Amino acid sequence: MGLKYLTLTDPSNPARPRHMAYYEWGDSSNPRVAVCVHGLSRNGHDFDRLAEALAPHFRVLCPDMAGRGKSDWLERKSDYNYLTYCTDVTALCEQLRLKDVAFIGTSMGGIIGMMLAAGQPGRIERLVLNDIGSIVSAAGLTRILNYVGSSGVFAGADEAMAHLKSILAPFGISSEADWQHMFAISFNPLPDGRYAFAYDPDINLPFREAVSKEGAITDVDLSAIWNAVACPALVLRGEQSDILTHATAQSMCARAIPTQLVEFKHVGHAPTLLDSEQIQVILDWLGIHKIGSAS
Repeated sequence: MGLKYLTLTDPSNPARPRHMAYYEWGDSSNPRVAVCVHGLSRNGHDFDRLAEALAPHFRVLCPDMAGRGKSDWLERKSDYNYLTYCTDVTALCEQLRLKDVAFIGTSMGGIIGMMLAAGQPGRIERLVLNDIGSIVSAAGLTRILNYVGSSGVFAGADEAMAHLKSILAPFGISSEADWQHMFAISFNPLPDGRYAFAYDPDINLPFREAVSKEGAITDVDLSAIWNAVACPALVLRGEQSDILTHATAQSMCARAIPTQLVEFKHVGHAPTLLDSEQIQVILDWLGIHKIGSAS
């Protein structure tokens, strides 16, 4: 794995350069490319284990979206929106001359993938949607809004871990090793011994402002975007997800274009893609039949 940076401009200030970090796995000359994009408050390290499994077969790119991980924060907080995110991923693909990629997106990352697949035919060859779909449930959005950006600095590691376990409880994480991994990639240690989330606390400002204008959180209908996606898709769902309902996920498979649904038991929003079962589902769908195989 290597950490690299892409130079972009700030959406509200073209004279201000900014940098988008991304992690690259595998052979950079491999024409088979997988792009993995994380959820709202997460970062590219969420895909470390999946990327490691994909690396013998794909060139794998896992960006930190603006305001997350090692990427620069945006000057105007209202620019944390899908126009910016899609523009940034497009810039990554253009500068690295990527086409016909396998796109793997968790939650927000999946919405970015749907938008790119719908708006740029030929850019994405195959699409994996991790616990996101054509209708985004209000119940899950309400839960996420209640914690993202609300409290970002903690007195010590124990307090930070306790908070992390409370907000990521739906992820279905069971092993202490996985919790330690999530802790390491979710926080930045501060010089005074405190810990801060590895994202700009204002990443959800556009969402909060939209809710205040509407007065309530409602389901988000992305059906028109989903219906314009012309590539094969794999839909992953946590069986207890409050973002993607079973009915919505099933309805997405009714289209003529090959679409497969896999649900994981004892998991909510969103599957972490840390354990071998979840990773193997993706490998199988991409034609890699055994973790670690060279075929």
